[in-house]
Amino acid sequence: MRFYLFAFSLLFALNAFSQGDSTITFFDKSAALLQLEQGKTLLNDNNYLKAIQTFRNAAAKDPYSWKPLFWLAKTHYKLNNFGYSLDYTKKAWAKDSVSIDKEIYLLFAESYHRLGELEQAISYYETCLRVFNKRDADALEIEKKYNQAVYASEAAMKPLFAEKKLVSGEVNSGHNDYGPVLSQDGKTLYFTSRRNNTTGGGQNPYDELFYEDIYVAKWNEEDKIWDSVTNLEILDRVNGNGFESMSWLSPDGLKAYITINNEAVDEKIETSSSDIFEINFSSKGKWNAPKTISAQGINSSGFDACATITADGNTMYFVSDRNLKKGSDIYMAQKNGKSWGLPIALSDTVNTAGNETTPYITPDGKYLFFSSDTHKGMGGYDIFVSKNLGSNNWTKPVNLGAAINSVNNDTHFQYYPALKLAMFASLVKAGLKSSMDIFEIDMKDFNLPE
Repeated sequence: MRFYLFAFSLLFALNAFSQGDSTITFFDKSAALLQLEQGKTLLNDNNYLKAIQTFRNAAAKDPYSWKPLFWLAKTHYKLNNFGYSLDYTKKAWAKDSVSIDKEIYLLFAESYHRLGELEQAISYYETCLRVFNKRDADALEIEKKYNQAVYASEAAMKPLFAEKKLVSGEVNSGHNDYGPVLSQDGKTLYFTSRRNNTTGGGQNPYDELFYEDIYVAKWNEEDKIWDSVTNLEILDRVNGNGFESMSWLSPDGLKAYITINNEAVDEKIETSSSDIFEINFSSKGKWNAPKTISAQGINSSGFDACATITADGNTMYFVSDRNLKKGSDIYMAQKNGKSWGLPIALSDTVNTAGNETTPYITPDGKYLFFSSDTHKGMGGYDIFVSKNLGSNNWTKPVNLGAAINSVNNDTHFQYYPALKLAMFASLVKAGLKSSMDIFEIDMKDFNLPE
């Protein structure tokens, strides 16, 4: 029965082609429609690279149709290839601006938004608000995205407390580089990268990016750059074939918390999703092998990551998606003697129905920096700060503004009061694609909220 229904749908779709498609054979049209459906399935399964190839094949079989181009635009947007997304959106529009899916307006708006062309983005979002009914507009979060573009446009007009700059030297590679963690003396920088010499050389099958490794760089005082970048030597017992990322380093530099996920690449699965591990620096001058935090409730069956600790070692904050009714939230655990107590989710002042991630607590425990895709921001994840009032009470999070935040993802903020410096990662346009880069900013004129 399902075959006959599909065959009927296919015949109906084929008969709907315009006269301009007459040079395309019945078999090519059939193949294009089948590949289009296969591509959609791959996209829904987050298999982006295979989806792109399948949509390309569909476009080659039927060069008159807007549909493969439309879906290529959507897939490239998912991969943060915003230039390609806009390019394919324009090509789809050029094929048929009359009967094309009205979601094309949203693709225009989103692509322009992420490319920082805010005037065009706002105009297309306004078109979306006119042509979509309220139910569909709410499902697509059009008003939220429109408000982000307007907020970004307004923020760009305000004076900046400082200018952010790319971290110098060999840290940023052209691949995804993020998760900076700086030593107290400012001379050693740990960070996460998905560059082409990661341990094992494996690639994620969905996006064909290399897996993560933790890297370390040393400050070259003479040349004023970061160099001697390596993921080996002192880290060769830490990095594996999967995902490894550091989020906290003790003041003495002898202990760190890292996140590991090797489920997809190791035959012997050690983590069910992502788990928080502890590593210690040995007398031999290198980090020992990671040990999972055995405390009850810290690691769950879901995603647990990005641990950050107060200077006294008594309060931990981390991100988890264990609440299946929400996105990712920030959790807090406190020590009872030598062991960690059960973690609790931060209040709804901080956590939203969306996603909060990459927390950083100041050493004195007074201020929490974190990223959110739901608090009032400019697009993607923005970085916020909230003051700890005690008893899980927090002030309303404050957006750090255009000096730090952009129209794309801004994450992994780390603040070093003694150095009057902060580091963080932002998604940066590189040609028609984008990648995460690590930035630094002078914080001496930054005012923490009261």
